[in-house]
Amino acid sequence: MIKQAVIGVLCSLAILTFGILIGHYGITEINSPAPSWVSDVMKDVDESLIEKFLSEVDNIKIQENLRELTKVPHMATTAGDEQTVQFMLKRWQDPETGLDQAWREEYMVYLSFPDPKNPNKVTVVSPSDTVLHTAREKEKPYTADQEDPAVVQPYAAYSPAGHPKGKLVYANQGKPSDYQHLNQTVDLRGTIAITRYGGAGRADKAINAAPYGVIGVLVYTDPLDINDGFMSDVDETYPHSWYMPPSGVERGSFKNLYGDPLTPYLAAKEETYRIPVKNITGIPPIPIQPIGFEDAYILICELGGMKAPAEWQGAFNCTYNFGGPGFKNTSAFKNSDVKLDIYNYEEVKNSSNVMGVIRGSVEPDRYVIYGNHRDSWVHGAIDPSSGTSVMLEMTRVLGQMVKQGKWRPRRSIIFGSWGAEEFGLIGSAEYTEQYFTKLSERTVAYINVDIAVFANATLRASGMPSVQNVVFTAAKQVKAPGLDSTSVYDNWIQYTNRTSPAYGLIPRMGYLSGAGSDYAAFVHYLGITSMDFSYTYDRTKTNARIYPAYHTAYDTFDYASKFIDPGFFSHQAIARTAGNVLIRLADSLVLPLNCSDYAETLESYFFMAVNLYEDQLKAKNISMEPLKHAVASFRSAATHLDQVIRSSDLRNETPLKVRRINDQLMLLDRAFLNPLAFPDKYAYRHVIWASSNAGEPTFPGLADAYANAESSGQSSDWDKVHYHLSVLSQAIGGAADTLVDVI
Repeated sequence: MIKQAVIGVLCSLAILTFGILIGHYGITEINSPAPSWVSDVMKDVDESLIEKFLSEVDNIKIQENLRELTKVPHMATTAGDEQTVQFMLKRWQDPETGLDQAWREEYMVYLSFPDPKNPNKVTVVSPSDTVLHTAREKEKPYTADQEDPAVVQPYAAYSPAGHPKGKLVYANQGKPSDYQHLNQTVDLRGTIAITRYGGAGRADKAINAAPYGVIGVLVYTDPLDINDGFMSDVDETYPHSWYMPPSGVERGSFKNLYGDPLTPYLAAKEETYRIPVKNITGIPPIPIQPIGFEDAYILICELGGMKAPAEWQGAFNCTYNFGGPGFKNTSAFKNSDVKLDIYNYEEVKNSSNVMGVIRGSVEPDRYVIYGNHRDSWVHGAIDPSSGTSVMLEMTRVLGQMVKQGKWRPRRSIIFGSWGAEEFGLIGSAEYTEQYFTKLSERTVAYINVDIAVFANATLRASGMPSVQNVVFTAAKQVKAPGLDSTSVYDNWIQYTNRTSPAYGLIPRMGYLSGAGSDYAAFVHYLGITSMDFSYTYDRTKTNARIYPAYHTAYDTFDYASKFIDPGFFSHQAIARTAGNVLIRLADSLVLPLNCSDYAETLESYFFMAVNLYEDQLKAKNISMEPLKHAVASFRSAATHLDQVIRSSDLRNETPLKVRRINDQLMLLDRAFLNPLAFPDKYAYRHVIWASSNAGEPTFPGLADAYANAESSGQSSDWDKVHYHLSVLSQAIGGAADTLVDVI
């Protein structure tokens, strides 16, 4: 019994000692500081860092960036382009203000050039082939910039070579309806059509013409569309104002599809399979050439035939006639033809993207991408170097913070200086094709700043609805140029606004529905939440469809500093606004993306679709109920996710919950992708933001399918309407499913 008692006491003492030890070390462990990574993982965006960033963005440094970038013309793949590549690398590899890493990505791409030994010509020739008039081959010089030997002759990239000759006709903007109307009056077979920019894509002006037998096309910029009617370089146009001078010519890419035309859906590397050149689509089937309005004036004012409709008339002080075809009997050009001698050639050349990265500290596998193209048609002060100058100043400020150890973003930031954008968004498209899987899996958002400053009146921002709130937040923190007591937001709302059911009066953001800049592949092909920023002009004071020196030899530092943004304060405002958004996307604990704002847009699109289409669809026994249900489901799911975010103390939650919510926000736009939704549209997969010909503020694929069916009356086309309704309903319903609690 004594032995058992002793053993019991010893066991009790052992248990007691063990408990004391557990308690001691347990308490010590509980009271010990958490590992440093815990605070890093739960850290949110630092508002004081944003204020520091805003204060350090320097307008003078942006000005000097632009001065350096515009010293020489830098068309894609030229010596000037390589010079800008080296400049970007030097800046991004700077030991004090550079990025963590910078490199070049190279692609072998199919480009089109004029032959410098055989300049393209446009002439008026008599029946005996006497040349009666020759259009100007190069723009008139006003400064040394226009006399640089590297200035490329105005031409239409991807126009085929050829020597068509025929009677001239005026075809307005070269839209299908324009040629159809003209063909009712004039036999277009064997004619040359002169068209004005606007209304239809560049290539479409020739593509639309060819079925009517037109054998060549001229295109010019009418002063009514770009200069508010002003035409004289004596005192009205550049160098006296921002307006295009009479000899100014808008160059451009005359192809409809974005990316390298020989390697669709594949990155254009040296050994990549290439389709036969004859299989390229979306390029002019007949020669086309741009000219200045001084030459267009001479041609159009001599045309015979019937008077063109009032809406076809322009700024010239003469009547715009259809053409007889050809010129008036009273004209010095009577019985004469217009001849195009086009010597363009195509070549596969090496084009470079310049890439840079700041690695994330917590989520390095999540990317916020910021991009701007580098190549221009000539000096490109506004397009694109205003954007490049802004990007370089942003990376200087952020890079210095990183190098000094003052900051490192939560997520990785990738910067892209895209090459060959002017030939059809090639650099950015090839990048998305090469890194399709990685970018699809890891990219949070894409920010595009191409032309940073069109003019200095107000902000213009476009993007997915989910970015609206973060854009507004950033715009409220930045002072409007020249208005110290007014924010960019408050200035913006005065110029363009709308009434939101949720917020009342707010600035109107645009949507990225087309392929106007390098956001295209990110939006339409990858389904990445994207936005585009610029400062622009007061639409009540000018009818200019774009800044007047666009794609001409007059888009220079002199032009930008005198007429677009003296002092570079609007450039500074864009750098601050876009940079603010960039930091918030890279640093916020929970991504600042709002699904309920997306729901508001879907509801607006749905209500418009009901008003436009429901009665006719009912008559065809096609129900809109599945779409109605899908939009309602999306609203419910978005509201639920918003509530989860608001009601959760996410700084004290498991990091996995934060990551899950962020993934739901990040991947939302991917849920709207359907590779079979638009079989006739290359690389358009996003069912909400595809381009549309119908021009209705509703779902683009549905609008186009309905317009086509209504026009043709064919049952097979009404089947396509039903098909797209199903595509749309299931995409929206599927997106809603991604926002609810995980199964």
